[in-house]
Amino acid sequence: MNRRLSKTKRRGGFSLLELLAVVTILGVIAAVVVPRISTSKAGAQAEVNKQNIAEINSAVERWYFDNGTWPKDDLTDIGTNPNYFPDGLPKNPVDGSAYALDAATHRVKK
Repeated sequence: MNRRLSKTKRRGGFSLLELLAVVTILGVIAAVVVPRISTSKAGAQAEVNKQNIAEINSAVERWYFDNGTWPKDDLTDIGTNPNYFPDGLPKNPVDGSAYALDAATHRVKK
């Protein structure tokens, strides 16, 4: 009788087929999720860039009304003034470059 019980008793654990199925499912999920994350990151950076440009252009106009002259093209005078950007002038989140003004239009170069 003891022999029969030992034959029907199963060992714990997963079979190779079960592990293969789980790894395949995780691979499919990763293939779908990873491209979406990288795409959404690039889209978020582009939106932050647009917002930064709008804020800097607004600060340039306020500078002109406050001082009667346009700020320097490299924006160092606005960037160091805590009344306009207390934390300093933001950097372009897309490529990490500094913002600069177009000398003719007095708007941020895109």
